[in-house]
Amino acid sequence: MLNKLKENKFKIFTAVVVVIGLALIRLFEKKLFYDPFLVYFSADFHSSPYPEVQTLKFFFGLFLRYFLNSALSLWLIYALFQDRDIFKFSLFVYTFFLVVLLVAFYVILYFFPDGGWLLFYVRRFIIQPILVLLFIPGFYYQLQKSKK
Repeated sequence: MLNKLKENKFKIFTAVVVVIGLALIRLFEKKLFYDPFLVYFSADFHSSPYPEVQTLKFFFGLFLRYFLNSALSLWLIYALFQDRDIFKFSLFVYTFFLVVLLVAFYVILYFFPDGGWLLFYVRRFIIQPILVLLFIPGFYYQLQKSKK
């Protein structure tokens, strides 16, 4: 077991650094990103209208947060699996979801004034590194299955 830890010290170090980085993004989210929905979703938003949004500033805040979370997640995925094909696939999926989620967010924001819950979940996928939580066990399972 100790030998496994020694062999994988780079992977462990990278995982720790990435988790700390993701935690710092979350910890300083109010200072780093313009997001009027932080307060909106922490209150009873079911009957409240959406807050006023400075569209361009908000878009760049969402984009920057998604980019930072994605970059750290991709770094972790590459460090754990060290496979260019897995990295390329992950990069493609992250890029695809960036476009789909941002378009969906703005469509809901401007065309569905009663879509609070839908907006909440789409925003959650944009600002949280949820995909990495799905990718790591999925890629691990795929690699284990291909070894058999």
